[in-house]
Amino acid sequence: MKVAIVGLGIAAQVMYLPLLARRRDLFELSAVCDLDDAHAAKIGGELGVAAFDDPMAMLGKGGFDALIVLTPGSHAPLVRAALDHGHWVLCEKPLAYSRAELAGIPGDARLMVGYMKQYDPAAQRMVEALHEAGGPEAVRHLDVTVLHPSTESQLLFAKARASHPTPEALAPYLEADEEALTTALGADAPPRLRRLYSQVVLGSLCHDLSLMRMFTGPPGTVDHVAVWPGDVFPPSIEASGDLATGRYGLRWHYLAGYPAYQERVTIHHEHGSLELDFPSPYLMNTPTTLTSVTRLGTTERKIVFRDVAEAFERQLVAFHRFATQDEPPLTGRDGALSDIVTAQRIIRRHAESAGLPIGGEAASPAASPDASPATGPPDATP
Repeated sequence: MKVAIVGLGIAAQVMYLPLLARRRDLFELSAVCDLDDAHAAKIGGELGVAAFDDPMAMLGKGGFDALIVLTPGSHAPLVRAALDHGHWVLCEKPLAYSRAELAGIPGDARLMVGYMKQYDPAAQRMVEALHEAGGPEAVRHLDVTVLHPSTESQLLFAKARASHPTPEALAPYLEADEEALTTALGADAPPRLRRLYSQVVLGSLCHDLSLMRMFTGPPGTVDHVAVWPGDVFPPSIEASGDLATGRYGLRWHYLAGYPAYQERVTIHHEHGSLELDFPSPYLMNTPTTLTSVTRLGTTERKIVFRDVAEAFERQLVAFHRFATQDEPPLTGRDGALSDIVTAQRIIRRHAESAGLPIGGEAASPAASPDASPATGPPDATP
């Protein structure tokens, strides 16, 4: 499959470009694009592929089958343009900032949304173990805790080169993002609330929303949200509510000087517990640990599962199967929409409890804290 990449930041340099080179049996890189023309030309020259500083010009030139979208912000306009050109699309999260941006993108589009943790072998084994324990109906509680040090500290080893697009090149994309955030949260939503929604909930916590969808389905309610401290950004955030048959709790803490990234997802079910411990996502082929605790007669049994297969690589392989064998992705348009709705419900609950103005889609019934989820179970099972 001939692929092009738009957005040559950390994700491209640390994960996608090395993995595409590793999987030459499946992919041929044809073009790269970044709004910083010198940055694009440098990387394109090193890789021996065409380089562009305008995504639309790259789409117009063509010569590839699929586009991998790694730009910051909302990806919906570029995704829609790539789909209109007939390309398969692998888009990093979040797909969009607003539900309105997804209008015209059908649920069966050639679109895969990149939640690589859904393809982690330990996460997929957890789906199997939960099924063996009775499925989502057996879940009593799902608990998530994320301790997020600075991105810079996590990338000290990577020596990634920064992109520096001009303000003029960035302006139309920033304007589109602000328009989408206004649609999502209303014109009066304060800047901090917009950043909490776009950078924290849809920028990071969405990984855990995608795992929740895969394990139990999206939340039934969002009945508590707290954000603190008020003078720090990114802040800590916690949210809780009902699942179909149990409860969930999400806690996300940005701790700039914390020694190492930690993310723990725990499910307590009627017969024991399942616990995932994720390493930093930038450390490729570092295994996630799944620990299963159950009872066998009078014996407490603890089983530990680790697999060094790389989640980003497995996601790329799944994308190739999607395009060549019509094997549906774990998250497409509908799964991404479900996460946007959940994110809006979280922000609405926080705004209401903090006395902050909230409007737009987040104030509509579909994003009401007590409304039913917009979509059901994940797009596909592992």
